[in-house]
Amino acid sequence: MIRENFVAAARSAADLLREPAVAAAWARPSALPEFSVGGLAGHLAFQVLAIPAILAAPIPDEPVVPLLEHYARVRWIGADLDDQISVRIRDGGDQEAAEGHAALSERLDAVIAELPDSLAAAANRPVRISLWGPWSLLLDDMLITRMMELAVHSDDLAVSVGLPTPELPHGVIEPVTDLLTRLAVRRHGQTAVLRALSRSERAPGNIAAF
Repeated sequence: MIRENFVAAARSAADLLREPAVAAAWARPSALPEFSVGGLAGHLAFQVLAIPAILAAPIPDEPVVPLLEHYARVRWIGADLDDQISVRIRDGGDQEAAEGHAALSERLDAVIAELPDSLAAAANRPVRISLWGPWSLLLDDMLITRMMELAVHSDDLAVSVGLPTPELPHGVIEPVTDLLTRLAVRRHGQTAVLRALSRSERAPGNIAAF
């Protein structure tokens, strides 16, 4: 079901991207520092647009790591706005958005139309994204990371243009919140997360996963 859920998340993001409010605010600053609305939309769309090339690439010969180990290795967690990885991520979003709102929406819709068949035919094999370091994830784990990105950045984009954050299907939000909870436990400890979720009088001020 992970693959069907990823397609559902992709369709939700595409619906948000098509909103006139996103087009109207394209060149304005977004809710994320140093990201324009268009650049943020490009970064959101990249989570889906990257999939065909990932599926077409040869199987990597580098180590395959578990899902949480991936987040122990990525360089963007805790990076400053002017760090190389942060600039590279923003530049990537700008490049995806360079042809404008309509063109990005059309590209995203075209990729989503092919996803159900291409994902159904793909083995759960090692894959990678070029922004990563020298490691891979299994395809299904990689799709969970992309669902998390789609969920989080859909919220960012919606807030940026004054729209309600899209409600995602249970099959999307449950693995996303499971991942974020596990990352929060690793960062803050189980007691902090337990209290935040069950005891407001003892809850810490922050249990953000990143």
